[in-house]
Amino acid sequence: METSIIKIGNSKGLRLSKSILEKYNIGEKIEIILEKGRIILKPIEKPRKNWETAFQKMRLENDDQLLVNDVFDNETFEEWK
Repeated sequence: METSIIKIGNSKGLRLSKSILEKYNIGEKIEIILEKGRIILKPIEKPRKNWETAFQKMRLENDDQLLVNDVFDNETFEEWK
């Protein structure tokens, strides 16, 4: 695919079609990777995307148990007052 570099104020940029933006889930920001004479545009996914669904699934499958015992199991909180 070939596209033109366009003037945007004092800068230059490129325009991506709506179909490309949708196909590759490109939102407001992208990561630019410079690699071996190439420029790679990578969509930035939201951190913790789908975590809520994953946690619900873990709860339903009883897979939401602590892997490490709570450090305060045998503690009294009197010393913290």
